Amino acid sequence: MNNTFKTYLVGGAVRDQLLGHPFSDYDWVVVGATPEAMLEAGFRPVGQDFPVFLHPKTGEEYALARTERKSGQGYGGFTFHTSPEVTLEQDLIRRDLTVNAMAMDTDCHLIDPYGGQRDLAARVLRHVSPAFVEDPMRVLRVARYAARYHRMGFSVAPETMALMRELAESGELKALTAERSWKEISRALMEPNPEIFIRVLRDCGALAELLPEVDRLFGVPQPKAHHPEVDTGEHLLLVLRAAAKMQLPLPARWACLLHDLGKGLTDPAHWPKHHGHETKGLAAVKAANQRCKAPRDCQELALLACEYHTHCHRARELKPGTLLKLFKAFDIYRRPERFEQFLGTCEADARGRAGLENEPYPQADYLRAAAQAARGVSVESLLALGLEGAELGKALERERERAIAEYKAG
Repeated sequence: MNNTFKTYLVGGAVRDQLLGHPFSDYDWVVVGATPEAMLEAGFRPVGQDFPVFLHPKTGEEYALARTERKSGQGYGGFTFHTSPEVTLEQDLIRRDLTVNAMAMDTDCHLIDPYGGQRDLAARVLRHVSPAFVEDPMRVLRVARYAARYHRMGFSVAPETMALMRELAESGELKALTAERSWKEISRALMEPNPEIFIRVLRDCGALAELLPEVDRLFGVPQPKAHHPEVDTGEHLLLVLRAAAKMQLPLPARWACLLHDLGKGLTDPAHWPKHHGHETKGLAAVKAANQRCKAPRDCQELALLACEYHTHCHRARELKPGTLLKLFKAFDIYRRPERFEQFLGTCEADARGRAGLENEPYPQADYLRAAAQAARGVSVESLLALGLEGAELGKALERERERAIAEYKAG
């Protein structure tokens, strides 16, 4: 590296190193350099909005120190300025949280101009400067950090929560692209405590803007006999916590988030019962899927889980023909992994109830075995009888239903 350059490790790598938390991404800031000098040193440019370069050997990102100024709405509404005169402190102050505004030089000396180390010790997520409100994406990022570090005792500083509330009320969240929002939502759902992400968004008023269908569930009662926690929104948070404990994949966690949206549409005159909430919720799930531009596997599982989760809960009551229809809806013959994710979603739903977190869920194994019985029917034996076309299809359905009936009887 050129002697006139100074490079510093910044952001998450410094934060997590000090916390003893595992990390894999290394981000570097270069002070005192120009784009031309970086190119001469063999770095490859990749930044579109501002100069970012890839190290010729490690492939890690090196960004020139920069300042920024708000110039429009949303995440992309900024004008960036880079020059060799921009200091490390100027670069760090534009960051979101004090715990992300620390740097480490090549001798591993910590540079901490804004109290990040103090806030790490106090387990506080606090904004660096009032410029925090210029970027609406920070609302989602702070909520995601709260979900990641909750088990280490972290919480959002009240004054930062006030700024997040200000952002939620300003309408700036509407300027976020679906792609950027989904990136944060999907990452947050995979954190150790995804329920904290939803809780923080709700506490600052952002959930009503981003996922109004989910926000609507809070305050909606359910029968206490089945749901000791009563409140549907609180149930949802418990389901997400169970999903994380079970280490479910992203499509299942997204399905957990949306599976009960129909309960938010029940006429209050019928509370605490929610008859037909499974089909009633499908339009709301579609709306959330489309607004967030969730990937196809997440969209499909969320819709299926919404419609069929109560089928899973009362699996033993279902007739062989109903089970066959369930298996067909999931296409268990070609998409076995999707059905497995559905079973995980339903188990998390059952465990997401106050005081019932460790109750057994035999329905999952029951349905796995019934599905295996249906899959075990041989097409070859039917082909050997000379069946084809529609006749073959009907015979296959009959044999599968018979196999399920035999399993149930046994």
